[in-house]
Amino acid sequence: MYARISAWVCAGLFLLIGLPVSAEVAGSMVIAGHGPEQRVVESLAHAFEKANPRAYIDVVWDDKSKPLDMVKSKQANIAVTGTPENGLRSLQIAWDGIAIMVHRSNFTKEVTTQEVAELFSGKYKVWADLGGPDTKVLLIDRPRNENNRDAFEQLLGIAGKIPDATKVISKDEKVIKTIAGTLPPHSAVTYLSLGQALEAVASGVPVRLLPVDKIEPETPTVKDGRYPLRRPVLLLSNNESDPLVAAFEQFALSDEGQKIVSESYTPLPKTLSP
Repeated sequence: MYARISAWVCAGLFLLIGLPVSAEVAGSMVIAGHGPEQRVVESLAHAFEKANPRAYIDVVWDDKSKPLDMVKSKQANIAVTGTPENGLRSLQIAWDGIAIMVHRSNFTKEVTTQEVAELFSGKYKVWADLGGPDTKVLLIDRPRNENNRDAFEQLLGIAGKIPDATKVISKDEKVIKTIAGTLPPHSAVTYLSLGQALEAVASGVPVRLLPVDKIEPETPTVKDGRYPLRRPVLLLSNNESDPLVAAFEQFALSDEGQKIVSESYTPLPKTLSP
């Protein structure tokens, strides 16, 4: 009993004089990636550094980089991806719904998973074939090296089937503006992360998200798996023990980390978090 009281007193004294109660995480590491996760990864890194003043994280985000190769060659400690990789340890920190976005005036009611696959494979030339307006379909694709595109193709089984002539736009902000501003207004269609898509709808941009298999694209339906177009957000690292990597992973799954994640993605169910 006295030993426990003494420990509490010592801890209080440490806090009063500004000394840490326990050894904090220290060191530096690199997190590499490309794609829509940049904002949330930078927010996680900043919060982690704030909680661990002796830890330093360099977020390397380059559309032309190869994050997995950087981890394998030990140029980076963590790669942010949407698919596992043989030989690397994988930790899921969130779900990312993939929304199908059209102009708000496009009255196509809904689509099935199969119809989405056929739509982006170039089968449908006019929206009337899907119960929509009598205008041509204008496909807008995303860059080949983005996690969203890889997952989109894999989920739908259309790898290599998106027409080569399809217009490609990289930034979510630009693709949203393109959907909203394309004439005729109900012709363009694209896919993007649900968080960015919902944000655009909520802010009044004249766009809408198509239900898929009669399921609305929403955070609850992505979390419980009812919405069919979703991908995991993964942290991949080498199998070697690394206290700093382990601490960052634990932080990403903590209540604070999952709150940051929820700003852009669908957090994991509570039962999966520590």
